Amino acid sequence: MTRATLEKQPAEVAAMFDGVARRYDLTNDVLSLGQDRRWRHAVTEALGAGPGERVLDLAAGTGTSSLPFVAAGARTISCDFSPGMLAVGKARRPELDFTAGDAMQLPFADGAFDAVAISFGLRNVADPAVAAAEMLRVTRPGGRLVVCEFSRPTWAPFRTVYTEYLMRALPAVARRVSSSPDAYVYLAESIRAWPDQAGLAGLLAAAGWDRVGWRNLSGGIVALHRGRRPD
Repeated sequence: MTRATLEKQPAEVAAMFDGVARRYDLTNDVLSLGQDRRWRHAVTEALGAGPGERVLDLAAGTGTSSLPFVAAGARTISCDFSPGMLAVGKARRPELDFTAGDAMQLPFADGAFDAVAISFGLRNVADPAVAAAEMLRVTRPGGRLVVCEFSRPTWAPFRTVYTEYLMRALPAVARRVSSSPDAYVYLAESIRAWPDQAGLAGLLAAAGWDRVGWRNLSGGIVALHRGRRPD
């Protein structure tokens, strides 16, 4: 697959996620060997959402990632740009507040949220730098950002094994459990092309986020980046 193949238009990416929506949560659980639950818990702890706070869960998909924020008492908006994901989410979790939205042009007012979280979604935005600036815009001064995204394993021998898993095993497993396995070939390539931990931290800082740092999860397969909007 060429780099040009990765440069999909937003409508193409939305259609791709529409195709995987029905079995998306199951596929993620299988492909991550159950680690996705641990990663979601880490996001919840890092964001620290509390009662009455306004939280934007961006790229929320079917709403699985939003449930812990709602359980903590936060007023949570589950936002995604895939109509298929939103439809599945609304059918399964009608209690959640789902909203359609493009990460590069969010349909919210300046400073509307106390905190923003995005898990495994920034990588699929056409221009992540624009999305990082938009997330800053809709966060109040002093508000928080947590980005959970695939990254680069820190141990070189494991990094080689992981890359082989991405390009060979991941699409093969997806064919057995996903409703649209070809989409996971694109996803594997997008993970390989994504910046490492320091690269993403630089992107967030350049967008205006302050106190940017990260924590590696699962040996660096995933990194949890945090930032604050300057007061």
